[in-house]
Amino acid sequence: MKIFPIGSVLFSFSLALVLSQPLHATTAAYAQEGAIRPEKKEFSPYANRAYPTNVYFGDTHLHTALSMDAGTFGNRLGLDDAYRFTRGEEVTSSTGYRARLSRPLDFVVIADHSDGMGFFDMFADGDPAVMDKEEGRRWNKMIAEGGQQGVDAALEIITLFSQGRFPWRTNDPKLMKPVWQQTIEAAERYNEPGRFTAFIGYEWTSLVKGNNLHRVVIYRDGGAMAERTLPFTLADSADPEALWEAMQAYEEQTGGELLAIPHNGNLSNGMMFDVETLSGGPITKDYAERRQRWEPLYEATQIKGDGEAHPLLSPDDEFADYETWDLGNLDMSEAKTDDMLPGEYARSGLKRGLEYGAKLGVNPYKFGMVGSTDSHTSLSAVEEDNFFGKHSGVEPSPERALHVTLGGEQGKIMGYQMASSGYAAVWAKENTRDAIFDALARRETYATTGPRMIVRFFGGWDFTEDDAQTRLPAQAGYSKGVPMGGDLRSAPQGKSPTFLVAARKDAMSGNLDRIQIVKGWVGDDGNAMERVYDVAVSDGRTIDADGRCKAPVGDTVDVVKATWTNTIGDPELITTWTDPDFDPEQRAFYYARVIEIPTPRWTAYEALRFDIEMPKEAKMTTQERAYTSPIWYTPKG
Repeated sequence: MKIFPIGSVLFSFSLALVLSQPLHATTAAYAQEGAIRPEKKEFSPYANRAYPTNVYFGDTHLHTALSMDAGTFGNRLGLDDAYRFTRGEEVTSSTGYRARLSRPLDFVVIADHSDGMGFFDMFADGDPAVMDKEEGRRWNKMIAEGGQQGVDAALEIITLFSQGRFPWRTNDPKLMKPVWQQTIEAAERYNEPGRFTAFIGYEWTSLVKGNNLHRVVIYRDGGAMAERTLPFTLADSADPEALWEAMQAYEEQTGGELLAIPHNGNLSNGMMFDVETLSGGPITKDYAERRQRWEPLYEATQIKGDGEAHPLLSPDDEFADYETWDLGNLDMSEAKTDDMLPGEYARSGLKRGLEYGAKLGVNPYKFGMVGSTDSHTSLSAVEEDNFFGKHSGVEPSPERALHVTLGGEQGKIMGYQMASSGYAAVWAKENTRDAIFDALARRETYATTGPRMIVRFFGGWDFTEDDAQTRLPAQAGYSKGVPMGGDLRSAPQGKSPTFLVAARKDAMSGNLDRIQIVKGWVGDDGNAMERVYDVAVSDGRTIDADGRCKAPVGDTVDVVKATWTNTIGDPELITTWTDPDFDPEQRAFYYARVIEIPTPRWTAYEALRFDIEMPKEAKMTTQERAYTSPIWYTPKG
């Protein structure tokens, strides 16, 4: 392992890390081993590079006041405010705070719910079309009163919608069309190729008796194509296969391109990575091919909990219990049981995908990782010291820690349990819709819980220690292997896969504790297993023969002052690693997890700024992290 000091050399390292090829094709085409190679060698190492050399940070999942629940919760910020904030301008939140990001984001998908488009304004304005029912009159009054009344109205709407008892049709074209047109026009207005990317998109809010199967749908296309059809809704169907059919029809009709990103398996009560289709049929090869085609990514971390791993499923992983929400489904109408967990988390989904891959020859759960906010405040604000909450009922205040964020018959998620997470990091050559969409499609992405750390991850057969001692690791990475999201096939005789992994801290966040590689594989009995390896650790600590570092990195957090020092950990880590337990006959996946040193959680900043005591159950420190998209190994045959 080689650890480089921070300083002038770091800049060139970051240039090597931060810095793509215009790519436009399907996921499968880009995931092929060797699909991206540097062009001919030049004297200047920075000239004529054919691979992605820029990492762009964004949010693929942001709601504005146009979403029925967001507006009812009290959000009064529309599309313009959301774009201005994301691009780095200062705005005033719905509760009156001036708000600004520490740094602009590079791209955003404003993904308002397709169901109920236009309904919030009807409730708020007392439109005759909703005032003819008792619910409409009551919600009109509660919205007008605002505050907790507005939150209660939103929770009631969510419950009725989740249970299929919403009193009105939510896909009326007369209501949807003008809102959809507003959405498209705003994205076109703020999209600035080369500087800021505004994708057209929406959230399909599939719910099955309160179980969350939501997807964000993202367009590669501009307004001229997107406006030719309306978004798909739950009122059309709750079945993801019906969504894929609608996406296929859109592409055939317009010549455009779409992809969908599921999220919050932790609120699906086992249905996100299920062992049967929604209609109760078996997972078939055809189903697997279509799911892989339309859903190349999974949103692994966001405000409603982190979804990478669960401690019960990964008892040997001391970092698995991170911002865990495992009380019940989305509307808390059904309590969680242990047998649901394997169908809920990214790691268990990836493992289940390997098992199906072995049976069917196609892996239905072959997805990469992104994080995003799912903020309903119009503010993509998930830095721990700048967290504006899930919705406008829980924006910063002395009381929000004890406000109910999500609740129902089976329990409540309190304000202090919100996770200030996450963002999507994308390796692309330029900041345009085409380039970033194509990077999403080929899964050259990673999730972060908020910090903008820079992470590279390559797999191949011939990486050596020398590859980790260059300031240009991407050059070796692309020339000798495949990047995150790629595939390794047919192991050369006698060889095990090797990996090159590098991470650099966010300049405004904590140093790095360690880099880990998480491996999943299918054993001889057909069941998938997992193991976590520490591959690079900070502060000169050692990694034992079992692949783990037992010495903790330490903790410098002063909770009362909500601060810490970067006197522990390292600013960057880079290494190569060879799988010591490789069996060329076993399907496997590998992804990197980067862990920061402890830093103050958002609750610590809140306690300091409002001079309050947090509930004793509230966590006050955190270890931020990043999850790369996996690299898959598939044996020949």
